[in-house]
Amino acid sequence: MIVYKGDDMVQSQQVEKDVVSIKGFNMDFEDIDSYLEQKVDYNILDKKISLNYPLIREYDFKLLSYFKPFYAPLCDMCCLCTYGKCDLSGNKKGACGINLEKQQSRMVLMASTIGASTHSAHARHLVDDLLEKNPELELKYDNSIEVLTPIITTLTGITPKNAMDLDRIMTCVEKELTNLMASTHTGQEGDYLEFESKALHAGMIDTLSLEVAELAQINHYDLSKGEADVSMVEIGMGVADRDKPVILCIGHNIAPSSEIIDYAEEMDISDDLEICGLCCSALEMGRKSSKSKIIGPISRQLMFIKSGIPDLVVLDEQCIRADIFELCAENNIPIITTSDKCSLGLPDKTKETHYKIVNEILDGKIPGALIRDSKKVGKTAVALARKIKEKNFLQSPLKTLSQDDVAINNAANECNSCRTCDTSCLEVKENISSKSFISNAENDMLPFIENCNLCGKCNRSCSAMLPIKEAFEEAKEGDISLMSSFYGKCVGCGKCMEACDKNIPLIDIIRIASQGKIDAEKFYMRTGRGPIQDVEIRKVGAPIVFGDIPGVIALAGCSNYANGEIEVHKIAEEFLKRGYIVLAAGCAAMDISLQKDEEGKTLYEKYSGNFDRGGLVNLGPCVANAHAIGSAIKIANIFAKVPLENNFTEIADYILNRIGVCVIAWGAMSQKAFAIATGANRWGIPAVLGPHASKYKRLYLGNDQELRKIKDKRNGTEVLCEPAPLHLAYSAESLNESMVMAAKLCIRPNDTPRGRMIKLNNYVDIYKKFYGCLPQDIHHYVRNEKEIPYQEKEEIMGILSENNWEPRESPQEPSIL
Repeated sequence: MIVYKGDDMVQSQQVEKDVVSIKGFNMDFEDIDSYLEQKVDYNILDKKISLNYPLIREYDFKLLSYFKPFYAPLCDMCCLCTYGKCDLSGNKKGACGINLEKQQSRMVLMASTIGASTHSAHARHLVDDLLEKNPELELKYDNSIEVLTPIITTLTGITPKNAMDLDRIMTCVEKELTNLMASTHTGQEGDYLEFESKALHAGMIDTLSLEVAELAQINHYDLSKGEADVSMVEIGMGVADRDKPVILCIGHNIAPSSEIIDYAEEMDISDDLEICGLCCSALEMGRKSSKSKIIGPISRQLMFIKSGIPDLVVLDEQCIRADIFELCAENNIPIITTSDKCSLGLPDKTKETHYKIVNEILDGKIPGALIRDSKKVGKTAVALARKIKEKNFLQSPLKTLSQDDVAINNAANECNSCRTCDTSCLEVKENISSKSFISNAENDMLPFIENCNLCGKCNRSCSAMLPIKEAFEEAKEGDISLMSSFYGKCVGCGKCMEACDKNIPLIDIIRIASQGKIDAEKFYMRTGRGPIQDVEIRKVGAPIVFGDIPGVIALAGCSNYANGEIEVHKIAEEFLKRGYIVLAAGCAAMDISLQKDEEGKTLYEKYSGNFDRGGLVNLGPCVANAHAIGSAIKIANIFAKVPLENNFTEIADYILNRIGVCVIAWGAMSQKAFAIATGANRWGIPAVLGPHASKYKRLYLGNDQELRKIKDKRNGTEVLCEPAPLHLAYSAESLNESMVMAAKLCIRPNDTPRGRMIKLNNYVDIYKKFYGCLPQDIHHYVRNEKEIPYQEKEEIMGILSENNWEPRESPQEPSIL
């Protein structure tokens, strides 16, 4: 070791390790390290968690000056208080003074806050669970990930180390959400832009809650921590082995399904059970165990339950049909609920032994139970499903607890649980004609087909606009091919059955007509990998920012509408072929896997799971959308060295102007999906919404008629540049329009000439592929002739000439700040 004595440097073998003496002053580096660690911990504990809304509000107003809110109200009435209902049409004011513009922005804030509250409540449950069971657990991901929590650190200035830190963050989140909801009360906020700023704030809080939830559950349940090479799991309606006890888990919270899997493994009976999942619970289970089976996205819920395949349904929270109890009762399927947010009127049996709960359900004393202890859920579910399978059917029919279901109860009293509902039963007991029948025989459909009077009410009520009446006309002639074609198009909403005067179980008929397809429906998808590694960000940061990789497409939302699964697959495939990075989470991640090519492979089997050019990355469940936004933040931090701590506005401004990323939320969106998209907007990420997203009544649209004035931070001057991204929230009503717009929304002012040419080549090519001509706004995006795609140069030069185009310099550091 080198030691200083006076002014001389001498070699010493006698000093202690990690100790240096300089002119009589001793430095012990172990003490210094210990002090710094204590200081960091102290700072985290002492630091007040705040999201600094007043500062971010100023950024919102700048953002909204470029992207104007556009409202398309479905209703011009306000019915929120006892002054109403108030007619706001024709710019009239309500009794409280509100007009239609303010009312629509208030409704937008409500939707965004509801979505954010749902995810934050989910995060709170996971954090509380972690606090109770392992409060000192060190929070970490893969060893290659140093930027652990890009969203949390950017917004709060801290990197959480354990559950106690997450608890403090969630306390801040809950306070902010309370304030936002209070703003919607009659007599509070009175400016539409203020409502929009608060809606953006709710969306940002949603992204924060997503990251908290992911961090908590990945560490608590030891899920994949960012490894690209994850396992494949089966997905599809045909993956469940019906000869085994089938447990179906529905929802979004991993806790109950994880305990079921753990208990089955502990008892060494995993191979004797089928533990299946629907919606995000399925994705969580796939991350937990490769033996679990994924039935599919939310659109499969009604059809799979009515199939009678599940022996037991376990519910946690979110994306659960409001009539799930009645559906399960009709099919003699008991239910275990596990959350105060979805209890369904079932008796709380949390304090009972699992033996007693099982026996009460088997004896028909109760149709199910609320159990708020995840470990007890695991024991009860496994034991109950095995017993049900042994007995084949329950000793007495299940009774619903709702007063609205007297007819079903009366029918159940006469039903002997034969579970076929044959022709003679239909004739004798018309009051149970809507009861599901569990059989593969096409003859079971005949009495219902004959009973149809072809009134057409089913057509008028169908969310997917399917020709149901025409299918019945053909079925009466013995041809069920059209009926069979509805599988995959039917979204399982059940509106047709509600509209039918004859109580025809239309979903069952579609299911039976498609039984061959259902049995053969088996696909493979990658399990959710979780966060993106820092090394991947370092590799692709420059190509994404400069445009050599044309963009990052993040698929989110629930494609529960006609052809939704096919269209999400087509979107992913189109951009993968072109070298975009495609990210997916939630139902979208499942939808992508539900198609095969000529070789029998899904996209997950064809494309790499790396965060790189042409990579298809399954991030995980809905809460894993945090990693999509987090990857953009990490590019700004790791590649561009933009500081994270309490630096939201600079990070968001960098993403908006320099990182070509676009969200496509494709489907009939829930409030959660709306909050995710709105959160992405505040981070500077545009979103293409559709095909029903316009029903949320608000878009953020830019000006497509002229160049945009922004700042060049390099020299502080104001410059004219292309309107990129053109919009922040845009509604596309067709598959083709969504892909064209997404390609255009990946263009950024920061693109190099080569990067701009690559992006324009994709934009022009997709536009020409679907519309048969060149985009007429191409002159806005060409800065000099070097950027014009070679193949279309002559025609594009003609468009430029018609619009009096002149070359222009690109800003060195584009910004709206």
